[in-house]
Amino acid sequence: MMDGVVAEVNGGGLPSPRKKFRLQNIPKVTVVLGAQWGDEGKGKVVDMLATGADIVCRCQGGNNAGHTVVVDEREYDFHLLPSGIINPECKSLIGNGVVIHLPGLFEELEKNAAKGLSRWEDRLLVSDRSHLVFDFHQQVDGLQEQEKGKQSLGTTKKGIGPTYSSKATRNGIRVADLIGDFEIFAEKLKSLVRMYQRMFPELKVDVESELVRYKKYAERIRPFVVESVSYLHTALRMGKKVLVEGANAAMLDIDFGTYPYVTSSNCSIGGVCTGLGLPPCNIGDVIGVVKAYTTRVGDGPFPTELLDANGELLQERGSEVGVTTKRKRRCGWLDLPLLRYTTLVNGYSLICVTKLDILDTLPEIKIAVAYKKKGKELNYFPSSISELASVEVEYETLPGWQKSIEDVREYDKLPLNAKRYIERIEECLGVPIKWIGVGKGRESIINVF
Repeated sequence: MMDGVVAEVNGGGLPSPRKKFRLQNIPKVTVVLGAQWGDEGKGKVVDMLATGADIVCRCQGGNNAGHTVVVDEREYDFHLLPSGIINPECKSLIGNGVVIHLPGLFEELEKNAAKGLSRWEDRLLVSDRSHLVFDFHQQVDGLQEQEKGKQSLGTTKKGIGPTYSSKATRNGIRVADLIGDFEIFAEKLKSLVRMYQRMFPELKVDVESELVRYKKYAERIRPFVVESVSYLHTALRMGKKVLVEGANAAMLDIDFGTYPYVTSSNCSIGGVCTGLGLPPCNIGDVIGVVKAYTTRVGDGPFPTELLDANGELLQERGSEVGVTTKRKRRCGWLDLPLLRYTTLVNGYSLICVTKLDILDTLPEIKIAVAYKKKGKELNYFPSSISELASVEVEYETLPGWQKSIEDVREYDKLPLNAKRYIERIEECLGVPIKWIGVGKGRESIINVF
């Protein structure tokens, strides 16, 4: 790499001789992203990696996300909090790209504290640039879904989409507004409510009660608020290790997912830059989390979906129920064309395959290796949901191992057919698989190399 230079201007207006400066050895940020339609087990991977991190960050999404982490047989459910908050030695930052429902945040903290989450008051940080989700955003979410009728998207009705819409139309309200001049905050809130009531005359909001409520929330959240961009960059210059946790997943990305059946934010690698103020040069390893089969919640095309006994088996053995929605997840075979596409978008350097043990009882396992249209293989991932819904799927059939792997902790001790399954995924994606999940707990992850 070439040495950088800085020019200083002297009193006469001419540049002084150029001076070399020493490039700092700034640590790279590690990123964990979902590679499918979500629910891949990112929380467990983040929990594992957080033991070596100083700061764990959420960069986008809201409390529509749902991560479950099992520690000492206790299940912790996270919706807004970074999963790394379980690690008592690291800070947890909710970044500017996250939209925050403060009542939900404090409820989540209280529930997890009751399960044993310790010292969160000393470790939680919230970006002052984060936008606020209000209860009326959630009401609007439901009203918009009603208006769509049969075209509804199956949102979580957590107000995430309307809040990002407020942000995009520049009448959103940020944490900085809440803890700043409260009179200005009050005017912004009233203006936002009026706008929504013009759109939905049936929307009822007790603005005065909301103002009383949020005056209290302002004082509750104030101790945790930071200007997060300078905070993160200062930490990196000090040599701190930063781990970034994506919410949702690549196929729910508003630009690259199965639009319109997507979330309202960029949950691919770009969301890390915009949601935390980190330039691409600060990003190191990008870890793609891949479930050993495919699931999705809600509507939208799903080429490898299983509507038979195998689908039911995966749903039951995998306990495939949404953490946030409580809806059963649709289940299907592993989809390699989809994973090749999200690998292109996100540039995974490493992969973690989770829930391999769920396949233990199957005599045969299929993997989708190609999409075809009128018998011809597609060399791209369809942008149109109608095209995606009509693709012909080409499968490879691999022998199952029909043996429990839940207690296996070394790669070499996996059954031969389980290793062949893993190696076929690795071969098709061209990305090394470093970890394999074979159970619920944080100890149930095999480190391959």
